Amino acid sequence: MAEEAIELGIIQCDFKKKAMEAIPGGGNLDMCFACGTCVSGCPATGLADMDPRKFLRMILLGLDEEATKSPWVWMCTGCQRCIYACPMEIDIPRLVYLARASWPREERPKGIRGSCDMALRNDSCSAMGASPEDFIFVVEDVLEEVKDTQKGWDNLEAPIDKQGAEFFINQNSREPVTEPDELIPLWKILNIVGADWTYGSKGWAAENYCMFLADDKAWEHVTRTSIMQAQKLGCKVYLNTE
Repeated sequence: MAEEAIELGIIQCDFKKKAMEAIPGGGNLDMCFACGTCVSGCPATGLADMDPRKFLRMILLGLDEEATKSPWVWMCTGCQRCIYACPMEIDIPRLVYLARASWPREERPKGIRGSCDMALRNDSCSAMGASPEDFIFVVEDVLEEVKDTQKGWDNLEAPIDKQGAEFFINQNSREPVTEPDELIPLWKILNIVGADWTYGSKGWAAENYCMFLADDKAWEHVTRTSIMQAQKLGCKVYLNTE
């Protein structure tokens, strides 16, 4: 369809039009120099025979299907190096996000989709499904072990739902679920510097696979749950350990 349109001199750029409506200021898409600066620092360059410049040029040429349905859009890390390198500051990661969102949800990568769905199961928003009760148990158990076995750390603290703490800190689900000992170094650093901090029993998980899935509603739910808990506790600063 796109090739026939180009042969007839009629370029259909439906995706481009939608993107320009969704990105503030239109995204500067038509300002691309095709200079390739975005390609040089992109960790996904060359994967699936695609790179940021090629992806953008295909969109500008109306090759919507070829660009948006390429598996490359799921290989982009969203690191935003391309934006910082681009002399015109074209928001390619935002284009990638919109391309992902154009896929039927059931056709999006199973691993990312599964992690997002797991995060929606309880108020922890953990991609590994750990509940608030599980998290509290692990933190208290590890903390007690440190106090009992590590000299000089009798007063170590790892507060949960501490009202009025200055810092609200979250944690990647992998640590409490599979590597609980990895929690300890962070606690020690925070205690050594005298930080006034707390975890939240709700929204303590730092990862957000729903964002990578391009599921706006689920992404908002995960983020809102965490932020609302921080506000409920009266924390002044939200620190995302991711």
